[in-house]
Amino acid sequence: MNTVIAFVIIFGALVFFHELGHLIFAKRAGMLCREFAIGFGPKVFSFRWNETLYTLRLLPLGGFVRVAGEDPELVEIKPGHHIGLIFGTDEKVTKIIVNNKDKYPNAKVIEAEQIDLVHRLFVSGYEQDDDVLQTFQIDEKAMLVVDEQEIQIAPYDRQFASKTLSQRAMQIFAGPLMNFVLAFIIFVILGALVGTPVKEPILGELTPDGAAFEAGLKQGDRVYAINDKKIENWNEMVQMIQKNGGKELLFTIERQGEQMEIEVTPKLRPDDGVGFIGVYPSVEKSFIGSIVFGFEKTYYWTEQILVGLSKLIVGQFSIDDLSGPVGIYSITDEVAQTGIFNLMTWASILSINLGIVNLLPLPALDGGRLLFIGIEAVRGKPIDPQKEGIVHFIGFALLMLLMLVVTWNDIQRYFL
Repeated sequence: MNTVIAFVIIFGALVFFHELGHLIFAKRAGMLCREFAIGFGPKVFSFRWNETLYTLRLLPLGGFVRVAGEDPELVEIKPGHHIGLIFGTDEKVTKIIVNNKDKYPNAKVIEAEQIDLVHRLFVSGYEQDDDVLQTFQIDEKAMLVVDEQEIQIAPYDRQFASKTLSQRAMQIFAGPLMNFVLAFIIFVILGALVGTPVKEPILGELTPDGAAFEAGLKQGDRVYAINDKKIENWNEMVQMIQKNGGKELLFTIERQGEQMEIEVTPKLRPDDGVGFIGVYPSVEKSFIGSIVFGFEKTYYWTEQILVGLSKLIVGQFSIDDLSGPVGIYSITDEVAQTGIFNLMTWASILSINLGIVNLLPLPALDGGRLLFIGIEAVRGKPIDPQKEGIVHFIGFALLMLLMLVVTWNDIQRYFL
């Protein structure tokens, strides 16, 4: 149950911050955001605030921000259609009743002759038994009422396509960007809670079964040299140990002002044959150090994930090495058992991974949409939205197929 809770919290946070990035920059650009959703499928919980419907949906497989103009509008009013109009104090139409007009006795019912909800914002038509054509201005925030459900109209200046290239690109890029920001914040919190490693070769906590503990090294020892080679920083010491697994090393250390020499034989890690002595770096707590730690760790894991991705592209990794939700859940279970701090690190890694994957120039991903905006910038005009939609649909179908294959591999790997 702890693993389930941890997985739901982590996955929910990754999706929430990703979609929050899209939402924030959409609103900053003046786009009408119809819905901010966590999950897919039927709605479990929803509320409306500041033009946007916030929903929690049944299937926890992701999320989305629905911006006006990205999807076809669901309601079309044609000439001859009878509609009801409700007016505000400024005599502009604030509600257009599409059906069930008998439930709105105060509405003025007309037979629509012409209506423009995007550019000119007006409706003209005839009242019953009246040959005089009347024209009414529509409020820019007017509501279409369909089956007693209100849908805000989307004038062109509130739609995604009306915005500049830079505004649209930033709205798309903001999702992955927030995943990197989330990872940075978590690493900063970790640095503040646990402390940040010092650069100097000062020994921190020792593992009871490690070579350092067995040889007599202690927490707080300052390493000056190994085999008479001067050690300037922690990384130099680590590299010396890793290269000499199974070989006896002479550590020159300082302990409580006294210099001494201790022989240590690094053990070999069975998976890669790298030497280790079972010691953590010494840590210190400071605000600036936590900030620096956040940047360093975010950069480090971004680099590691990109290296792994490049190996997958050139064929050094296969599809069998990929993990989907099932594999991530299984790894989360293992990490959760090692403590909250390791779980926070794992959440940061997942967040960075989500940001990088979404920036890949593949259809249906944020990177694919950015690619189309880049093509538009080069061409000087946008690609036909229908053609772009088909490309994204095919890309989404292929991604779902890949997800099924990866998930099946995970099930076989962990449960069969």
